[in-house]
Amino acid sequence: MIRRLLPHPAESFLLLVVWLLLVGSVSFGHLLLGAFLSIVIPLLVQPLLIERPYRWHPLRLLRFLLMVMGDILVANFQVARLTLGPVERLQPAFVEVPIELDNELAISVLVSVVSLTPGSLSADLSTDRRTLLVHGLHVEDKVAMVAEIKDRYEARLKEIFECSPT
Repeated sequence: MIRRLLPHPAESFLLLVVWLLLVGSVSFGHLLLGAFLSIVIPLLVQPLLIERPYRWHPLRLLRFLLMVMGDILVANFQVARLTLGPVERLQPAFVEVPIELDNELAISVLVSVVSLTPGSLSADLSTDRRTLLVHGLHVEDKVAMVAEIKDRYEARLKEIFECSPT
């Protein structure tokens, strides 16, 4: 019964705390309204949420996030160098990256990481979730770009979320 009313208890608690911080008061009325919202909102958005994996590795995820932050930092300098140089040298291209991930959360993380890294953008995900269309600001070698995304990001996400090989 309680699990049906609070499918995501941590998120409900966080919503309640955020609500009380937003209104700046812990009066009974605000507490009651915050409790109501913290129960109703998760119930309404539950069909939109991605299922969490049952098994995942938080330490591997932390290493992955640190690596991604480093990649973002380096990519910022590379994009600055490219955009400050002659525009004619840029070689923008769309590249199709085959995906072997079978976990919706892992796919979402991959799409987000590619988009967060300056110089690349996830343009589309196929309906079967097997191909990611990526736009690169400067792509000298499409095969190398695909290999980098698969080796650097997808392989690590497979380990983190224990995706089965397809």
